[in-house]
Amino acid sequence: MQFQQTLKKSYSFEGKGLHTGKVAKMNVGPAPVDSGIVFRRTDIAGAPSVEALAENVSNTARSTTISKGEASVSTIEHIMSALTGLGIDNAYVDIDNVEVPILDGSAKPYIDAMWKDGVDVQDAPRRYVEINRTIEVTNEKGSIVRIEPAEEFSYNIKTDFNSKVLGVQYADWNPSIEYAEEIGICRTFVFFHELQFLFANNLVKGGDVDNAIVIVEHPVTPEQVQQISQLFDVPALEVREDGYLSNLVLRFPNECSRHKLLDLIGDLRLAGGFLKAKVTAEKAGHGINTTAALRIRQQK
Repeated sequence: MQFQQTLKKSYSFEGKGLHTGKVAKMNVGPAPVDSGIVFRRTDIAGAPSVEALAENVSNTARSTTISKGEASVSTIEHIMSALTGLGIDNAYVDIDNVEVPILDGSAKPYIDAMWKDGVDVQDAPRRYVEINRTIEVTNEKGSIVRIEPAEEFSYNIKTDFNSKVLGVQYADWNPSIEYAEEIGICRTFVFFHELQFLFANNLVKGGDVDNAIVIVEHPVTPEQVQQISQLFDVPALEVREDGYLSNLVLRFPNECSRHKLLDLIGDLRLAGGFLKAKVTAEKAGHGINTTAALRIRQQK
């Protein structure tokens, strides 16, 4: 029998939100049996809470946001993924602003802090999320998330942006793959042309050269690259031969697909626990991921 687990102590993180640019302090700590993952807004009177469940999803534009009453927390997918990958059933996430810090763009800062301490095993059996029939969610963009009954979890994702730089990438997670070493350390990514649009429209206020892989899909001028360097306030960047901006070195050839898997794991945790299911996804994103999580809860 697998028992529920929580953290052995509290861990503190601080940084800017990717989309709001607002600095937040966040503490992630132990919670009692059957609590699940609960976010608490400590900057609001009474520290109102919002449970990390699919029915509380309020926005999926560029990240996942959950809301309940006056409490709202955005960009929760990386911490949700980390807690899932590290086997944490119950945790309180206390935050003093609206957006979770982006940190390095992956779950690595959480892994580095928490993994070495292990977990606190609790005196109650784990409540697995099981389904009795296949759930398939599709959308007009050709995205698919399929969840099939299974005795143990497995995730397989196909990432295809019709990009000559990325190509078609795949990534997997199952009990034989160590989340902390193979998935959780993979960073978010953005296309160069999207970055220009986002900056021009004031939509990315907390990005920097340390928290995003930048893919240069289309030809760009030296002046355009210089402009991005100035926006990041860093020495001159350049476009590498493989089509990536020189701000980062890839941790895996398919790091981008592994990051999409990281997001999928975090979003599907909104089903309310650890899945016993086979998950297959193609062209996944926060909208279809969280819709699938809600469908799971509705089937339950």
